[in-house]
Amino acid sequence: MGPYELVQAAAIARRYFIDGQSKVDIAKDFNLSRFKVARLIDACLEQGIVHIEIRLPAELDAELSEALKQAFRLQHALVINTPGDSEPALRRNLGRAAADLITHLVTESDVLGIGWGRTLNEMADFLTGLPPCPVVQMTGVVGDVSSNSVELVRRVTVASGGQAYPIYAPLVVSDPGTADALRKEPALAQAIERFETITVAAIAVGSWDPPNSQLYDSLSAGERDELRQAGVVGEICSTLLDADGEVVGDFGRRSIAVPSAQLREIPTTVVVAGGRSKAVAIRAVLNGGFATALVTDSEVARELLGRT
Repeated sequence: MGPYELVQAAAIARRYFIDGQSKVDIAKDFNLSRFKVARLIDACLEQGIVHIEIRLPAELDAELSEALKQAFRLQHALVINTPGDSEPALRRNLGRAAADLITHLVTESDVLGIGWGRTLNEMADFLTGLPPCPVVQMTGVVGDVSSNSVELVRRVTVASGGQAYPIYAPLVVSDPGTADALRKEPALAQAIERFETITVAAIAVGSWDPPNSQLYDSLSAGERDELRQAGVVGEICSTLLDADGEVVGDFGRRSIAVPSAQLREIPTTVVVAGGRSKAVAIRAVLNGGFATALVTDSEVARELLGRT
């Protein structure tokens, strides 16, 4: 384009991209055909007269989010940038992002399942305005009293105003017989019967290699060593997984938690986990088909995508 046409093209581009005028209106103002206007706009893009830049807040990485979504065939993926963050700060940032996604996904017709974990406790701080849907505790209690799954479900229910279905029982008991007896208790049975109705779930991941798990910490040293030798690299709702995402052993028989088969059948499962120590465990969860959505950090995302 010559000087006159360049100036004209720039004016048309300004009208179209900045002022929001339609091509038809621009064509009338410049006494040109709509097709000529369209060609000039295309030329502005091709010749670099117009630069289009998509920006998100610095803490969000759109490219890694989309790459994860495609690589692991996820419904949703959110990747946050937290360089140099401490573990508590990372959990808080992940929790904030997860709360936003859960709020976006859940409707009044859903049944929301909640696992346990320190990151999910952070998520609960940011949940506001949830629809009044039922909230089902997906596991028994493990870890700190102030941040266990019963308390977590209570806090989520306050945000939603829906009916809570808590599980007042330990996550792991001594033997399958005790677990079977507990599952038949009326108070527990109310929650357990609703496992199969859960449509959206928020769950965390525990890492066993390297150890970063409240469940891992709750077991004896001998049992931990035995399970790690059997190939356990991580866990999700007390389902123990190897690196390929296969369930290891029959640990679930003595745990009060959603069974692995039902966990896989939940239509929307949001896995919230980050930190390099959990990368292997997160990959196992993805390999096993337990997640339809992932909220994680950029370091983990790059490792999962082989970009480290």
